[in-house]
Amino acid sequence: MKTYRRLLRFMARYKGYFFVSFLCMGGVSLAKGALAWAAGPLAQGIFLSKKTSILAIMPVVILAIYIARGLSMFGQAYFMALVSQRTIRDLQNHVYERLLRMSLSFFVRNPTGVLMSRITNDVSLVQQSVSKALSSLIMESMTIVVLFTIAVVKDPMITLIFVVVLPLSTIPVVRFGRKLRKISTKTQVNFGLISSFLHETITGMRIVKAFGMEKYENSRFRDRSQRLYKTRLKSDLVRGFSEPVMDLIEGIGVALVIFIGGSGVIKGQIDFAEFTTLMAAIIMMYAPVKKLSKVHYMIQEGMAAADRIFDLVDQVPDIVDRPDAMELPRVARGIAFDDVYFRYEDKMVIQGVSVEAKTGEVVALVGPSGGGKTTLLNLIPRFYEVTEGAIRIDGRDIRNVTLASLRRQIAIVSQETVLFNDTVRNNIAYGLEEIPNETIVAAARAANAHAFIDELPEGYETEIGESGLTLSGGQRQRLSIARALLKDAPILILDEATSALDTESERIVQEAVNRLMQGRTTFVIAHRLSTIIDADRILVIQEGRIVESGGHAKLIEQNGLYKQLYDRQFADTPAPVEGHSG
Repeated sequence: MKTYRRLLRFMARYKGYFFVSFLCMGGVSLAKGALAWAAGPLAQGIFLSKKTSILAIMPVVILAIYIARGLSMFGQAYFMALVSQRTIRDLQNHVYERLLRMSLSFFVRNPTGVLMSRITNDVSLVQQSVSKALSSLIMESMTIVVLFTIAVVKDPMITLIFVVVLPLSTIPVVRFGRKLRKISTKTQVNFGLISSFLHETITGMRIVKAFGMEKYENSRFRDRSQRLYKTRLKSDLVRGFSEPVMDLIEGIGVALVIFIGGSGVIKGQIDFAEFTTLMAAIIMMYAPVKKLSKVHYMIQEGMAAADRIFDLVDQVPDIVDRPDAMELPRVARGIAFDDVYFRYEDKMVIQGVSVEAKTGEVVALVGPSGGGKTTLLNLIPRFYEVTEGAIRIDGRDIRNVTLASLRRQIAIVSQETVLFNDTVRNNIAYGLEEIPNETIVAAARAANAHAFIDELPEGYETEIGESGLTLSGGQRQRLSIARALLKDAPILILDEATSALDTESERIVQEAVNRLMQGRTTFVIAHRLSTIIDADRILVIQEGRIVESGGHAKLIEQNGLYKQLYDRQFADTPAPVEGHSG
């Protein structure tokens, strides 16, 4: 109930709609009670006494009751839908807001498909608990109370038999419900794994087809589908077995009432009309009892999903603003790494890095793959937190400034360009509001992007598709550079921004990169060493340490790791001419 009460707090803001729905539920329950109450006079007046006056009145009465019940059911459904849909909308918004606050390490630990499953499939299961389950729980409980009251009024002794038998029907409901909650949790886990698998294979379909792995991936999907099938089958079996058990208990109760009540009617101890109303009330009472068992199962499934949702919501981000965090002014002097260490899980990834970059300088990072270059630069915007040492901007420890003010100072252009399924304009102006069209076009021109944008079907208003897949790699990268230019951040991080491009695209993009770097403190991770020959300082990173540092000429003279990397890359090509900046 702790989880359910937490869900109800989301509903509390819509209590007005819920109250109207509650009144309509009462109308439905009273209408059902009126139908049971009318059963006695109907049987007595028409079937025994054969009174035409009763025959003329009762159909009208019954029709009026049905109309009242229908209107009440519609009102209940409409206002409860308002409550449930708005509650679920708020819950989804809340979960997504919490996701956006999580640190980068959280998304490394949790597959994309699993997170998508939480905010879609799990929330839809919770909706059943908020709408169908809750409304049925209240309405059917009210119906039971109304019908039980009628039964007690008609014959307390026979009703007592029902009271004794009724609790027996709750035993399988409770036991099966606990089992169903465990099964539901496994089902949702398996559903999340399938979502993650689909996300991986669909986004990586080019590689699947290139390696002819359709049969292999189909086999993997079938395996995951089989696991989901088994858990769903168990869930259906639990539901399927519980219903006949409840039917048997219902049959026992009705049989006892018929036998005892029928004996009373035969002996003249019970009035036939009274007994008919009693039987109608008791038989009609079992329907809401059975519905309550289904409600219980819906609630158990919904609570299993809610547990998973709140488990995500309750996670605390690894990186948050300190209580006394200050706004970081625009960078004036530069950035310094002071004996920085970083541990990821049980491995020390960065070890004792100390380096300073003054405003306007270009610092390049080179070295073997997996040496920690990208991780080191990810510490600047605090995607990860320094384990030991400190990173300072203008002398301020970045842990003592707000994340928002820190990240406003940084622009990132990476090898894996991130674009959104939106217009060209909105992708360039991402994160900025009310930007004049002229400013956006100027950024696109500086990024060598205006010409190709102008040729698109709708120019800057063209939708570029998921991840910008309607564009070439070079075009996507130029949009990314235009976005960074528009942000006008004093610190620039270039993570192998041109390494995935062909020669012509690299030349065009490199021109844009050179414009972007002007006047900014720039950190460059370079695979192609020709692009960083004119850097103010080149850091050679190996196993998380700076093993060499200096300008291009100095590092060549040292005849160390940089010279090996350089010779290996240019063994079969002419040496680059100094003066090429990047």
